[in-house]
Amino acid sequence: MEIKNVLICGGGMMGKNIAFVFASNPAYQIAVYDLYQTDVYGGIRTNTKQLVDHGVLTEADVEDRLSRIQFTTDIDSPLVSSADFVIEAVFEDMQIKRETFAKLEARCRPDTIFCTNSSVMSPSEISAELKHRERFVGTHFWNPGHLIPLVEVVKSDASSDEVAQTVMDVLASVGKEPVLCKKDVPGFIANRMQHALWREAISIVERGIADPETVDKAVRYAFGLRLPQLGPLTNSDMVGTQLTYNIHDYILKDLEDSHEPSPLLKQMLDEGKLGFKSGEGFMKWTPEQIAKENADLNEYLIRMLYGK
Repeated sequence: MEIKNVLICGGGMMGKNIAFVFASNPAYQIAVYDLYQTDVYGGIRTNTKQLVDHGVLTEADVEDRLSRIQFTTDIDSPLVSSADFVIEAVFEDMQIKRETFAKLEARCRPDTIFCTNSSVMSPSEISAELKHRERFVGTHFWNPGHLIPLVEVVKSDASSDEVAQTVMDVLASVGKEPVLCKKDVPGFIANRMQHALWREAISIVERGIADPETVDKAVRYAFGLRLPQLGPLTNSDMVGTQLTYNIHDYILKDLEDSHEPSPLLKQMLDEGKLGFKSGEGFMKWTPEQIAKENADLNEYLIRMLYGK
């Protein structure tokens, strides 16, 4: 199947960035559908300003991509019905997602590929009521979607191998690094590992082993530095299976293995410590510090990915 017309459902933070990513390939015509009038173009210009400032893209490059993006609030528009490939990026609510795909299935061709950008919800559950479930997969873009290369392609309990491979190929064609999650499990691949780390980090603070600043410093200035180059399983092979076994035999019994959120998180919620949102979480944050952390993340990603 030739993919030409790409539809993004949802013009919010992730939808805008995903549209921009797909517009990098001139072979695709991009449409964004949203229930409400949304400034997709202004949002993309704002989100890509750092890329322009660092010389990764020119303003002309951005405008060229924007010229391939159309926007509609009309679900009966030909921009919707002509779609070959759909990525849904609406609010993380199961009922809203199911209703969105029901409306799309009523308007799109039976062979149109459907993808959900949910970061946590099961593609099997989202697609459960569709007629053509074999053409549905999860595509979990990581935020910021225009910078993080990884996209997790998650097979549902009905996804065909052919559709999953087509989605992998399409994502690669717009510069992403797709990985295949063969089973529909909570957290998919990367979030399972990320939150295993977070659980242990929170436990270390809860148990009085170290304070939050120290925990973050231990990650940033040790194994966190090498993770982009040295994945955990390559690292295991590097040090040897025997050493990995011996370390695990000694340490795993002492690591946090709770199946419930930390009581410390519950206490913080009760105290209104909501992180950046309230100005205090594990640490205290001023508006200026929050803005700097957000900007610094993008600056770091641009340096890592583009050397600029």
